Amino acid sequence: MQDLGSRQLQQLPHSFQKAGMMPDINCHFRIKMTRFPFDQFSKQYLEELLSPWGEVVVGREVLGESREVDVWFTPNSQIKTNAQPLGLLGQLAALPCLFEPYRNQPTITEVRECLLKLFLTQAQLQRQSKRDETTLAEEDLPRLWILATSASETLVSSFHAEPDLTDWPPGIYFLADALRSAIIAINQLPRTRDTLWLRILGKGTTQQQAIAELIAMPREDSRRSLALELLASWRITIETNLNDPNEDSQELIMQLSPAYLQWREETLQQGKAEGKAEGKAEGKAEGKAEGKAEAQCEIAVNLLEAGMSHEQVVQITGLSIELVQQLARERTAENGHQ
Repeated sequence: MQDLGSRQLQQLPHSFQKAGMMPDINCHFRIKMTRFPFDQFSKQYLEELLSPWGEVVVGREVLGESREVDVWFTPNSQIKTNAQPLGLLGQLAALPCLFEPYRNQPTITEVRECLLKLFLTQAQLQRQSKRDETTLAEEDLPRLWILATSASETLVSSFHAEPDLTDWPPGIYFLADALRSAIIAINQLPRTRDTLWLRILGKGTTQQQAIAELIAMPREDSRRSLALELLASWRITIETNLNDPNEDSQELIMQLSPAYLQWREETLQQGKAEGKAEGKAEGKAEGKAEGKAEAQCEIAVNLLEAGMSHEQVVQITGLSIELVQQLARERTAENGHQ
């Protein structure tokens, strides 16, 4: 299967918007090739959720080191982030912080690597403060939040991390105060609306339950639409790159399928509604149907050029397998004449 080139990646959002298949004109459907689909999804997910409340930098480079912070967040001082409807995620982002998400439980070495990135980032900010002749108080230094799908007692105890049940829910283990760091065991978080946006980043049953709760949210909630879109994109990315299926990848596809199917149903419904409204306004029902069919075909061609199989294109567009095969033959013939 061929790689997704930059030209195809640029075409996909435009064609989906043109066909009325986007929940919101400001949303961007992304299919990105990556060896680590969860890594890409988690960074993009946090970026999209947190960006209204402050500055988000994905892959922030640690100066002088060949290391990158997964997600660096600086809250907007004019917005009370923890008062916004992000629940526990908003509470974590009340102060400048580093987010380091893990699909599997991090090793002790990986936790140390996260701590090193935090220390280097803090040192960089302190040097900048000294150059600017300003004061950077200890409580203003960034925190580190390690988002782990699970955290064993052995891992937690090796860093002498302890919960703070007075101010925080179960599942959050704080290292020594001076380290300004915590390990969040997502599978141990209580099942409440406040923890939903973190449990989406969980694994297995934790993620399945969170997706079910997400689907049950009111359709007009923009966060719901955003999360469904990103989960659907993640599923398509995994399925598209699945050259050697294994049990873990197949299980993940099954877990993401409810979100994907819900997203597809709602975007197709919106596309039909927009097409109907447009046709009624113009009084051209026939032209509306033809335009919708042409748009669907354009989407199919773009997906074929992106390297998707005929079956995947049928699943996404709803076109017949015969029509998709015909479009593939026409595309091959057209490329042969170029």
